[in-house]
Order: sequence, then C-alpha cells, then structure tokens
Amino acid sequence: MAILERRVTDGVAHLTMNAPERLNALSDEMILALHTTLDDIAETRSIRAVILSGSGKAFCAGHDLKQMTEGRQKPDGGRGYFADLFNRCASMMARVQSLPQPVIAQVHGIATAAGCQLVATCDMAIAAQGTRFGVNGVNIGLFCSTPMVALTRNIPRKQAFEMLTTGQFIEADRAEALGLINRAVLPEHLAAETQELANTVAAKLGSAVKIGKQAFYDQLSMTTDAAYAHTGNVMVENMLHRDTEEGIAAFLDKRDPRWEQ
Repeated sequence: MAILERRVTDGVAHLTMNAPERLNALSDEMILALHTTLDDIAETRSIRAVILSGSGKAFCAGHDLKQMTEGRQKPDGGRGYFADLFNRCASMMARVQSLPQPVIAQVHGIATAAGCQLVATCDMAIAAQGTRFGVNGVNIGLFCSTPMVALTRNIPRKQAFEMLTTGQFIEADRAEALGLINRAVLPEHLAAETQELANTVAAKLGSAVKIGKQAFYDQLSMTTDAAYAHTGNVMVENMLHRDTEEGIAAFLDKRDPRWEQ
C-alpha cells in the first residue's frame, strides 16, 4: 500500500496521504513521498492542478511524534536528526509553492501543527464544516515555530499568536473568516467543491497560471514599487506568448481560444 496515492483525471492530479492509522502524519516517508511526487508533477505539463487530501478520519496530524522520539535516541540527543527533519519538511513545503500548478488542500477531520502548516502552504484550501485546525505543539512543550511561518502569512498576527500560545483549535468557519481556507462546505460536498475549483483552474491556460503563480509568491516579499516593477515585466513576457495572443483574439472574436498548451 502506497503511503501517498496518486491518480490523474482530466488534468487534475489527486494526491491522497495514505497513513490513516497515523492520521497521515508527516513522517520521513511521507515527506519524501510528497516531495518526490511534486517534483514529478512539476515536469508533467498535462497536469494543470493538484488536489491534496488525507485518507481516514483526518487530513494530517503534523509530524510523526513516535518517529521523532526514536530520533532522540541518537548519540547527539537527536539534534542532527531534528535539524534535518525540519529542513526536509520546509523544503517540501516550499516545493508546494514553487510548483507550476496550483495546489488545493481538501481538508477534513483535523489539520494540526505541521498539518495546519501544510494547509496554510497550499495555494488554496477547502474544508469540511467541523474540521478543526490547530498549531497545538505548545500543549506538549514544543512551540510550533516552523508551522508559524506559513500560518502568519495566511492569517492576522494576533490571531496567529493566540493559536500558537494557547494551543487552542479553531473550526472551519473561523478558519474561513481568518483566511486560512477559501471556504468551508458541508462534508458531503467537500470532494465535489474541491474538484469544481480544481477543474476551473485546470481549464485555464497552463503557461499563464504558471507565470502568475511564481509572480504571486515572488512579489509578496517586495516593496510596492518593486512589486509593480517586477509584475510589469512578468506581464510583458506573458503578453508575448503565442497562446496569450490567441486568447485575446478569441475573446475579441467571441469564440473559444485554440491554445497549444
């Protein structure tokens, strides 16, 4: 049984974390499987969007605490293992955002600690009503410092700090209000709503979405002036694409575009 299941339908890759007995924890094996699969998807032009979900009763419960405890038994007390683990996890999270295709989290049950980080890292997220989100490591004496990076880039500072220091959970409706997810839907509509969003994205010109996604993340860390200068250059390059020219012509001619990509 694969720890990460993959299927592709009509240009949408469905990735399902498949370790339900461990609440799809981000074990060494899961992190590797996610990173390797994302690398492969990046090179697959026929895939235009990605849906990431979890099997069983949870989306993802964060790092594998049993595996981390085993790492502590090393001669250095686990220092080297922990440093490597958090570096590998951060690299995988960064790969989600550097992927040319948009990644949509389909969330149910719980998304805690690094699992909440994964939701915050994905480009978009839809959750079932009743899903709980938390960066609750502080409850066991481990402040969620790496999940904090993604969380604070999604929701307001004071709300993030409250979650981090109290370890309290928020539910899907609150997560939507704060901006952690795009929307909360009835559990029975979760798969269909996520699929509809993915299909909408997949129907767009892939090269334009790729350019736009990279520019989206690049400009976030820039000053306003620098961001406008950068994105202006990006739009120039986008305008020069053959398929963009065709898309504009089709709009003016009131017909469907005949894109090559």
